[in-house]
Amino acid sequence: MFNVRLAQASEISVIVAFQLSMAEESEGVMLDRETLTAGVNAVFQGNARAGYWVVEQQGDIKGMAMTVPEWSDWRNGTVVWIHSVYVVPEARRKGAFRAIYDHLLQTVEASDELKGLRLYVDKTNQGAQRVYEAIGMTREHYHLYEWLKPE
Repeated sequence: MFNVRLAQASEISVIVAFQLSMAEESEGVMLDRETLTAGVNAVFQGNARAGYWVVEQQGDIKGMAMTVPEWSDWRNGTVVWIHSVYVVPEARRKGAFRAIYDHLLQTVEASDELKGLRLYVDKTNQGAQRVYEAIGMTREHYHLYEWLKPE
């Protein structure tokens, strides 16, 4: 059985460790720990419109996700983006992410202001895509374009 709750500032080191692992596993990217830690701290200090959710099993954190609100004028409400998903290897395929997703889905369904859930996934991450499709998410008609400043 999994329990989902908002992360606490005392868990920043766990979140940073999960994000370092997620970036390396999913995209082969080695993130700068100092930059990442500052980014996670910004959320807990209220300097970023985001929140972290953790999933626990018997008191041990097994995974996490960050949520970010996006205003939708088309829907006159907020769509919640799911970012930075990570589940420790031993908890994968056991319902850890599903618990986070179900919690967020129930929150959206119970709210008049929240209109839906979205996420993006690396196009080469076939395992994650299968998970998202298995829980009922659909690949929609949008393509993601981005421009990022070089580091």
